[in-house]
Amino acid sequence: MNPILSSLFALSLLSSLSPSTHAHQCHFPAIFNFGDSNSDTGGLSAAFGQAGPPHGSSFFGSPAGRYCDGRLVIDFIAESLGLPYLSAFLDSVGSNFSHGANFATAGSPIRALNSTLRQSGFSPFSLDVQFVQFYNFHNRSQTVRSRGGVYKTMLPESDSFSKALYTFDIGQNDLTAGYFANKTVEQVETEVPEIISQFMNAIKNIYGQGGRYFWIHNTGPIGCLAYVIERFPNKASDFDSHGCVSPLNHLAQQFNHALKQAVIELRSSLSEAAITYVDVYSLKHELFVHAQGHGFKGSLVSCCGHGGKYNYNKGIGCGMKKIVKGKEVYIGKPCDEPDKAVVWDGVHFTQAANKFIFDKIAPGLSKACKRQ
Repeated sequence: MNPILSSLFALSLLSSLSPSTHAHQCHFPAIFNFGDSNSDTGGLSAAFGQAGPPHGSSFFGSPAGRYCDGRLVIDFIAESLGLPYLSAFLDSVGSNFSHGANFATAGSPIRALNSTLRQSGFSPFSLDVQFVQFYNFHNRSQTVRSRGGVYKTMLPESDSFSKALYTFDIGQNDLTAGYFANKTVEQVETEVPEIISQFMNAIKNIYGQGGRYFWIHNTGPIGCLAYVIERFPNKASDFDSHGCVSPLNHLAQQFNHALKQAVIELRSSLSEAAITYVDVYSLKHELFVHAQGHGFKGSLVSCCGHGGKYNYNKGIGCGMKKIVKGKEVYIGKPCDEPDKAVVWDGVHFTQAANKFIFDKIAPGLSKACKRQ
């Protein structure tokens, strides 16, 4: 079934909360993912050094390129579609791209930043760079695959690109980068239209390469993450009743509103595209506000970290070690029950939280499959 479709599904808070279902009716042969650390399966690790232990400890048993104790939402999406976990495009060791590729890297923004990773902590692989990587992969993979042999089994078929699901989870770093550069929240807000414009260009470019099925996550409540909270002035009026920074959450909501409007415009201009807008902000905010009601013990406090009110210190990251009495010991050590924590390291979510989020968006994925 291959009709020309144009669809938008806005998945909002509790109205869509239902158990996960496997999308057996899907026939997406591949996933091509673009984004930041929320969906990075090894890109930044391949480029700048591996994310060490205890990352990966809850599922993979060892570091697996993810800034998490286990699986990410993109991993659960791949599982539900019956596809293998995505190999990072930048990782040449043990990768198999027959069912897609992951161009996401931790710290990636939509808009290129005029700084290095060491200067700012943000990745140089912005969304425009990720598109160039995809463009080259699209063309070169078919040239190499035509050689046959092992190449035929490790690279996608030519029609996979038009039938694939294109997933996006990016934008968080554009907002935090501006704020961390000492801009006011209001100043960052004025930059949102340009950021969204560049995002739209990326979608149009991928559409021009044959992409037709798009799954777009909005950005989460960044004001509830320790790495943002710790940098915000301790002004009581700026914090909501749950301890989150209201101005930063408002900024995320403004970005999401603009993103949703952009998706509506894209539906109109890209007549053959089926586009799903996924409201993960509401789901993540629900976790922060009602953590205990969903089986979690805490929300703002990091599972893996060191010190302070939120078990977070930007100078002592998750997994950091030091020598104590001749022995190497963790300073940034993980908590005993990561499956009861919402936040893994002050920046990223735990596997348990990612599973919660996936379970709530899975019905929307099933709807997208039916319109394939």
